[in-house]
Amino acid sequence: MSYAAGKPVAEEVPVPLQVKQLAAECGVGLDTVRHDARLGLLAPERHPGNGYKLFDARDAERLAFVKRASPLGFTLAEVKEILDRSAAGRSPCPMVRETFGRRLKENRARLERELLGQRRMEKAFADWQNMEDGAPDGHSVCRLIDSVAIGEAAPAKRKRR
Repeated sequence: MSYAAGKPVAEEVPVPLQVKQLAAECGVGLDTVRHDARLGLLAPERHPGNGYKLFDARDAERLAFVKRASPLGFTLAEVKEILDRSAAGRSPCPMVRETFGRRLKENRARLERELLGQRRMEKAFADWQNMEDGAPDGHSVCRLIDSVAIGEAAPAKRKRR
């Protein structure tokens, strides 16, 4: 059973719910519900008379799970895989551990690169406090930046996502 704000979700959600009602019950925006449904994170039924999407308590539980997993760094594709494994009766825990462990390692490396860049910036800034301003002389654009050795001030390049 899932919990949202400390209360069991399945016991709190009246069913069936339209998009607006599910969004209000779960504290998310309408676009979030629609987007998650398009990605297959939610499995609404269609109202036979008007075609509206109708959600149930299981969808509310899944949406609450997405809200818990996202701040931990799981992508929506990863969350879908976790939900799919669980729905198929297979434990997603090994995949979660592996994915999270890899993400922790990547995050640590990124933080170390950022920290190195921060230290380089602080050193350059401290050095610049006692340097005189210099006028461009045809060889120097800005004396402050030109005083830093190439590669010394710039943090490692980031990967594009």
